[in-house]
Order: sequence, then structure tokens, then C-alpha cells
Amino acid sequence: MSWVDEIEVGDADGKLEAMYAELIAKRGKVSNILKVHSLSPEALGNHLDLYMTIMFGKSGLSRAEREAIGVVVSATNECAYCVHHHAEALRRYIKDEETLEMLISADGLETLEPRLSNIVRHAEKLTSAPSAMTESDLGELRAVGLTDKDILDLTLVVGYFNFVNRIAMGLGVTYSAEEMSGYRDE
Repeated sequence: MSWVDEIEVGDADGKLEAMYAELIAKRGKVSNILKVHSLSPEALGNHLDLYMTIMFGKSGLSRAEREAIGVVVSATNECAYCVHHHAEALRRYIKDEETLEMLISADGLETLEPRLSNIVRHAEKLTSAPSAMTESDLGELRAVGLTDKDILDLTLVVGYFNFVNRIAMGLGVTYSAEEMSGYRDE
């Protein structure tokens, strides 16, 4: 559901119908953030390719770290849709409720274990004050074991979530309990 027209699964044809069928086969459903792209199947396909590369591609960042980045960026941007969606995914990896709440609220991040703390604080700064970034910010990431490839991956995840947050908020993408549950692992 959003503020723009969307093509429902049952009404899709051609390329969009095939994309929806593939999403349902892999994930069990089509999320609202993807359905909002339905008027432009090409953009939907490119979005999915980018998402799969950034979130599931080979990286020195764990899946949990990437989801944590997404949650913190989304919390910083106050994007409820993405916070809720990716907090659900993050719960698969982080079982400590206090840590989850810190990430979901983007508060108390400095008290997390050093590697995760540095990663998500970097993500928060890049989101809220990108012009304040300096080369020295990368030293803190290197100090906790991130390689330059990991730093690139971190930056790509931050950029991706800032992009998606603006799609969700700019088009009024909503979520419901039904939409948040029942996804298969991607």
C-alpha cells in the first residue's frame, strides 16, 4: 500500500507477472516496498539486483551486520517501514533484546561490542551528516578489523538504505503485521 497506483499480483502480466512469481517462489510474498515499483518493472528488477548484491553478496560484513546497518540507517531517517522490516530480519541473528532495541532506536550505539558499535555509528554519521565524514572515520573501522572492501560494502549498504528509505517515505509505503511476517529467507 502506498500513495501511488500499484499493480496487484493477480493483475500483473508479462515481465511484472514473472517477477512477482519469482519473488513469491523465493520469499513467499511480494513486499510493499517492491510492489510500489510495479509501474516500472525495469526499476523493480534493478532494485532487486542491487539489494541482493549488497545484502547477500560475498562480504566481510556478516548478514547480521548488514541488517543492523539497515535498521540504524532507517531509524536515523525515521523510516518506520524499513525499521520494522529489517528489525524482523535482524531478530534471526541477534537474540539479545537490549541490543536489538539499541539498534532499532539508534540509541546507545557506543555501548555495543566494539566492531558492531563502530560499524553502526559510522552508518549513523554517514546518514545524518555525510558532509562531516573524514578519512579519519575509516581508521576507526580499520581498527576493528574492517578491510577497505568491507568499508566499501558498509558504505554501499548505508547508501542503499538511504535510497530505499526515501522511496518508502516519499511514496507512503505502509506495512502491516501480515506483511512483516511469513517471509522465507532470501
